[in-house]
Amino acid sequence: MSDIFKLFEKISADRRVQPGVEWIIAGLGNPGREYARTRHNAGFLAVGTLAERLGVTVDRARFSGLTARASVDGRPVLLLCPQTYMNSSGLAVREAADFYKVPPEKILVLVDDIYLPPGRVRVRRKGSDGGHNGLESIIYQLGSDAFPRIRIGVGNKPAAYDLADWVLSDFTDAEVPEVIRAIETACDGIPLILDGKIDEAMQRCNS
Repeated sequence: MSDIFKLFEKISADRRVQPGVEWIIAGLGNPGREYARTRHNAGFLAVGTLAERLGVTVDRARFSGLTARASVDGRPVLLLCPQTYMNSSGLAVREAADFYKVPPEKILVLVDDIYLPPGRVRVRRKGSDGGHNGLESIIYQLGSDAFPRIRIGVGNKPAAYDLADWVLSDFTDAEVPEVIRAIETACDGIPLILDGKIDEAMQRCNS
């Protein structure tokens, strides 16, 4: 009988719900080495930078994405990089939100913005997708646009470029330092947003 009880104990342990998270921080992008330096992957780069600051690696496959558990000023968070490709980013975000019962208001999205030059950042409390397919997917899957987001400037497309080609183009060597600066600024604002100080985050980050 003792062996049976041990088996039930193991099954129960495997089914235990993992400790929750207070926030989901999702960076948008496309999986694959060929996209690593592209403009559309600014969100991935930002989450990677945040993970380095927090001493974790975003490498656990869950929720149709790569994830890491971390703590920001004592707040438990899930870092998430959807692996569904940009246009279906909402699938991964919804899976994680459903699992942890996190409302849209506590899902922070880091995303590229072609209407801002490299080096610029915009914090927004909520809003429309602004023509961004990743945000459109998240709004559709959550049934809400009431999630905060940090937009990271990647530069407006030149007239000669198709939009899809532009966002999938690599940052130039001259742009890289500006993009790094914007990502660092975005990461500086994250603790403020998680602490409910989004107006202060806007003042500090928006430029």
